[in-house]
Amino acid sequence: MPTLTIAVMTLNEASQIEACLRSAAFADQLLVVDSGSTDDTVALARQLGAEVHTHADWQGFAEQRNRLMSHTRSDWVLFLDADEVIPPELAAEIAAAVQRDEDTVYDITWLQLAFGQPLTHMRSGPGLPRLFPMRQLLGFDGVVHEGPRLRNPGTPRATLRHRLWHYSRRSVHQSLVKLAQYAQLGAVKRHGLGKTGGVRRGLASGVASFVRLYFFHRGFLCGRAGFLHCLFIALESFFRYTALAVDQDDLQHPASR
Repeated sequence: MPTLTIAVMTLNEASQIEACLRSAAFADQLLVVDSGSTDDTVALARQLGAEVHTHADWQGFAEQRNRLMSHTRSDWVLFLDADEVIPPELAAEIAAAVQRDEDTVYDITWLQLAFGQPLTHMRSGPGLPRLFPMRQLLGFDGVVHEGPRLRNPGTPRATLRHRLWHYSRRSVHQSLVKLAQYAQLGAVKRHGLGKTGGVRRGLASGVASFVRLYFFHRGFLCGRAGFLHCLFIALESFFRYTALAVDQDDLQHPASR
């Protein structure tokens, strides 16, 4: 029977790693690559039955996913983030896909949970490729929002029907930290591609992001949590392009994760 590894990369995720790994307990191999946590993440993961490997020399999200791949022993691999939880109906759908064992890459969409509230009325964004047959997966590239390299680039794609719970914004403080991190990583990525930015470009990107999410994706139906969720994503867009113009020296030597 085909086997499944669920692979998680972590850094100081003690507050949420238990919920994540408990939801993934149906995997044949539960795997964690830690980036040098200073809290109880590693101990908690081991207590929950995960195989843990530490790679503290942070070289980007793609490299950590590649390291997860190097420790994977199953026929299939599902990549999960520590702020995500697999609901039972999605777990059953994942298990069924693995048992079919077809040459297909499966995308998974999110149900966002922000500031203590599920944003159930918001439209899902496009699915992200998360479930792979190992025979097709060669590795990942990219500083942030890393993409997979496949042995056969024409491998079929399908989207699983049930959504993955994504606890993306638990508090205002955590959201501000995440905003700074992803704005810089996005600026580094665009700097490497030779793109330019500026305050006006950032304003245009931020306003467009907010309008798209708040109105067209129905964030306005989700009350205060929906507004804050859309605002933080818009601010990330603004600061990403502003940093391209203002932080040239920092973009040459970006901070670690």
